[in-house]
Amino acid sequence: MRMLYRPTATKLPILRAVALLKDRHGVIDIQLPISGSLDDPQFSVGGLISGVIGNLLTKVVTAPFALLASAFGGGEELSTLSFAPGSASIAADANKRIDTLGKALTDRPALKLDIGGRADPATDREVLRRASVETAVRNEKVKSLVAAGNAPASVDEVTVNSEERNRWLTEAYRSAALPERPRNALGMLKDVPPAEMEAMLLADAKIDDDALRQLANRRAQAVKDAIVATGVESERLFLIAPRLGNEAGGVEGATGEAPGVPARVDLALR
Repeated sequence: MRMLYRPTATKLPILRAVALLKDRHGVIDIQLPISGSLDDPQFSVGGLISGVIGNLLTKVVTAPFALLASAFGGGEELSTLSFAPGSASIAADANKRIDTLGKALTDRPALKLDIGGRADPATDREVLRRASVETAVRNEKVKSLVAAGNAPASVDEVTVNSEERNRWLTEAYRSAALPERPRNALGMLKDVPPAEMEAMLLADAKIDDDALRQLANRRAQAVKDAIVATGVESERLFLIAPRLGNEAGGVEGATGEAPGVPARVDLALR
């Protein structure tokens, strides 16, 4: 049995349910799987409809993203998007989910989305520490290029290949304000193996919680930009405070992922 309902008023008990079910034409189209014999004295169309709608509203409240995924052809969890450690780039396997979200939000114009980024103090911090060392190495090459009149637009445009890495690693080691570096009797720095220089640079690289929250914010912004690119108005997407690890808070109503996968973005409908 199929019901088409055009609401003429907004006085409904669950406004989120209306926003989730009403399409861009103002129509709520509900498929009701009803079966039974009209000759059965116990058969009640009204009772069956009430039960089905009650179950539907329960799903709207408890699993809204699952309902959207079912309606718009996505079979995956839509309330979270995972990221590689240290990265704010959207993974290729997340594009399908973002496309599904874009279709759903386009067809459900009353819905808005909260977007909250998270960072993992363990894996993200370690990757960012290593990235800071690589940046220091590239900065030394940048200094040489600037001196030669070939200044790059940014350090991100500079690459250091394996043949020259030890040279620029040594320069980064000598430039860094590292404590307790080995020195000779004259106070001059001793030559040490590249692995030891890198280990000391890594040990000195400090990635504080603020840097992790900035990474979490970049992840949330990347998701927002990707959803906007599908045609959803930016005004319907809201960035909220970033979180670290699986700490409580963030996006209200987001299911999140299992503990141990905290490098992610949480989404929640409103």
